[in-house]
Amino acid sequence: MWDNLARLVRYRGLIQSLVVRDLKARYRGSVLGFFWSFINPLLLLMVYTVVFRYFMVRPGSDPNDPNALGGPYAVFLFCGLLPWTWFTSALLESAGSLIFSGNLIKKVLFPAEVLPLVSVLSTMAHFFFGLPILAGFLIYYEFIDPAAYIHLHFTKLLWFPVVVAVQLIFTSALALLLSSLTVHYRDIKDLLGNLLTFWFFVTPIIYWYKKSPIPKSWLNWNPFFHLAVSYQEVLFIPDNVFGHKKWLLAMGAGSIVLFLGAYWVFDRLRDSFAEAV
Repeated sequence: MWDNLARLVRYRGLIQSLVVRDLKARYRGSVLGFFWSFINPLLLLMVYTVVFRYFMVRPGSDPNDPNALGGPYAVFLFCGLLPWTWFTSALLESAGSLIFSGNLIKKVLFPAEVLPLVSVLSTMAHFFFGLPILAGFLIYYEFIDPAAYIHLHFTKLLWFPVVVAVQLIFTSALALLLSSLTVHYRDIKDLLGNLLTFWFFVTPIIYWYKKSPIPKSWLNWNPFFHLAVSYQEVLFIPDNVFGHKKWLLAMGAGSIVLFLGAYWVFDRLRDSFAEAV
């Protein structure tokens, strides 16, 4: 297993080529092409903002309520929605990556683990494409409309790459596990969409966790809760204290263990992929 894991570094050129191919193929024949990477997050943001701000959720900024959500709701929503879109897209694509690329799997020397990792990295590229939109919102409310209660702190922004790295490891671990199991249990791909929908609503993305009906002790068992709150604290919450860093670092350590366990399962099932697809 360790030898196969070490080979991934040597296959970085192959991974890069496949990620570029995946990004080009995604928008082949589209009039707007890569601009959809910017348009899709904006459209999603508009829909969720209208539905949950004006019809279902009215986050307030009552100064007498210490748990109230201050600041523009659209920015708060985008801080959690953007990484969640990366997470769900990566899992949904990676789950069927081995099945859809059966012709590559049957080649003796082709490293099968590259395929789910390519799905994770290509969807991460779309996450980075959406970041300029979020950055534009943050800059606007920081310098043009300072009354919106968003105040960026450089010391907290330094944690942003750490949050992204933890999400990358955690998502890659689940991608490896799901892709290897889906080859033998095709129902996983159908169940995954429903599971992710449920996971979305029990994660404080459309609502502030301090106003959540779900007890904090329960939320702590939700891995993406720690990622969502980390993004919100680093990018949205105005104080200069990153109070969730201990949970984030603990999740980072757990994600590494999960990645090694997922890769072990993947490596054990590797020889059966060509036959199953």
